[in-house]
Amino acid sequence: QVQLVESGGGLVQAGEPLRLSCAASGFSFSRYMMGWFRQAPEKEREFVAAISWSGSNIYYGDSVKGRFTISRDNAKNMVYLQMNSLKPEDTAVYFCAARYGSTARYGSTSEYRYWGQGTQVTVSS
Repeated sequence: QVQLVESGGGLVQAGEPLRLSCAASGFSFSRYMMGWFRQAPEKEREFVAAISWSGSNIYYGDSVKGRFTISRDNAKNMVYLQMNSLKPEDTAVYFCAARYGSTARYGSTSEYRYWGQGTQVTVSS
């Protein structure tokens, strides 16, 4: 059974850091590209970051470049999102996702096969 379980969300003040984790199981994690997306109320799901199966290719959404860092540990089947300098506009539910194959269209939700349930991140001003 495929599972992606996010953790690490919470309430923080603007400027503070937060680290999200995603534990994967039930599929060949080391062969999958992993991504983070987020969705704020009344808004579409937005691409945040993605990392190729080897970690050699990393991509970020424009709104988080320079502040967020994605990483993975294939030995532990884990992917992480280090979020620094958080802003109130970063408030959203954050989702972990997995896709197999090409890194093309890495920012498209339709390219990802597996999704977690999400973890809430709230940034107060």
